Amino acid sequence: MKTQRVLTGITTSGTPHLGNYVGAIRPTVRASRLAEVESFYFLADYHALIKVGEPARVQRSTLEIAATWLACGLDPERVTFYRQSDIPEIPELTWLLTCVTGKGVLNRAHAYKASVDKNTAAGVDPDAGVTAGLFMYPVLMGADILMFNAHQVPVGRDQIQHIEMARDMAASFNHLYGEHFTLPEAVIEEHVATLPGLDGRKMSKSYDNTIPLFAPREQLKKLIMGIVTDSRAPGEAKSTEGSALFQLYQAFASAEETAALARAYADGIAWGDAKQAVFERLDREIAPMRVIYEQLIQDPARIEKTLQAGARKARAIATPFTARLRDAVGLRRLDSAPTGTKEKSVKTAAPAFKQYRESDGLFYFKLLDAAGQLLLQSRGFETPRQAAQAIAGLQQLGVAALDSMQPQLAEQADPDALAAALAHFQPPAA
Repeated sequence: MKTQRVLTGITTSGTPHLGNYVGAIRPTVRASRLAEVESFYFLADYHALIKVGEPARVQRSTLEIAATWLACGLDPERVTFYRQSDIPEIPELTWLLTCVTGKGVLNRAHAYKASVDKNTAAGVDPDAGVTAGLFMYPVLMGADILMFNAHQVPVGRDQIQHIEMARDMAASFNHLYGEHFTLPEAVIEEHVATLPGLDGRKMSKSYDNTIPLFAPREQLKKLIMGIVTDSRAPGEAKSTEGSALFQLYQAFASAEETAALARAYADGIAWGDAKQAVFERLDREIAPMRVIYEQLIQDPARIEKTLQAGARKARAIATPFTARLRDAVGLRRLDSAPTGTKEKSVKTAAPAFKQYRESDGLFYFKLLDAAGQLLLQSRGFETPRQAAQAIAGLQQLGVAALDSMQPQLAEQADPDALAAALAHFQPPAA
């Protein structure tokens, strides 16, 4: 099996809470132990500067998130664990990608559009308060992913657009300068829970309803005891449906434990007893990690040493790759031999697939010849994975895949031109 590169980052803008642990930290730590997976985990401190104007908070959050990942079992010897700002090649790649990314693409980014819509509704300048950092956020994220040619990026549904943008950036760069980037794929963990907060809404710093992951034991108990419940009395049957308390328990408990609490709900358990059960189950998992976390927080030099070692591993990949990209775009020594004509001929001989998402929410792909003329256009797919699998089938089987794929295709060019283009992706005969 071919090794898959998987990349995950967390923005250093706050203190990790239970929702971060269940939704991102715990599943990615588990994934890092899988065979045939090469994992990259980073602290996105450049991203934090877009939303946080307090230097001390960025530094503290970086310490807390690094300590959290390590306390939760991330093995820096097994993965590449680094701080984004320790890799100077990332902002350089951001600029290279900026030069191949259309402004119209960035205009459609969710975060930017939300700010514009909010300003428009308020009757002020559409770009009031919008920094270039916010506008360029998708390009920086694209650089994070493409620097290490990640195959998969685990994200929430609200981040799918950014992965699609990264794919577009990679495809545009590859079309101009040759094949350098892998087109990444978003991985949506459907089974990963979204935890409710203290007020029943999604646990989020924006709602000020979070439970810090490594809150001291007594504080954790106090916060859980304060979770909003309904007014049903002891002895009165209670519904697990929509119960924030039950959802929190379910995210930590086994299937048998969850079933037992569901029976207790039906039997009329008192809310105080239910909250005590939730507290004890959460603390049982968190307490051993909390001890390690507190030790790490008290020894920032140890964490810094770990991050510097991770940066060296990351730069062992990033530095030579960036040199290759610089050469590809023409940022070269003046005494090196010019190769522009040869490169142009190679580039213009290569057709390219382009995958993208339309306003209908579906995912499409098209095949262009070297001159940018359309050879093949797909119909819409429900997920980017389905579109990517269709592309892979065409690349592997060539024209032999066309008959079975007819229901998925909307438009085809001249058969001879299409066959010649698909042949480009076929491995050479042995």
